[in-house]
Amino acid sequence: QVQLVESGGELVQAGGSLRLSCAASGRTFSSYVMGWFRQAPGKEREFVAVISSSGAYTVYADSVKGRFTISRDNAKNTVYLQMNSLKPEDTANYYCAGGQYYSRDQTRFGSWGQGTQVTVSS
Repeated sequence: QVQLVESGGELVQAGGSLRLSCAASGRTFSSYVMGWFRQAPGKEREFVAVISSSGAYTVYADSVKGRFTISRDNAKNTVYLQMNSLKPEDTANYYCAGGQYYSRDQTRFGSWGQGTQVTVSS
């Protein structure tokens, strides 16, 4: 499995932008499908975005489509989540995850980071 460490979360005003990063250890990062998920207080963890191992394909949750962009740099073993036009409802702990299946289903991801907190104030 790959070890993952997220960073970039912070407090931001509504309408602002943030870029989250997820650094992976290991030489097999480029073979992993990578995803971002989030969990708000009192809610279940939910899918945000997924990117194929090559970076050629992406899928987004309807709630973030057009505002968030997932990308990856396999040379740097890093996946990113660019978040624009942030809303208070985007407040959550954001997790990156790695797996072998191109899927929205979090059970398909076997490697998880510890999360990074994003708080959007109104």
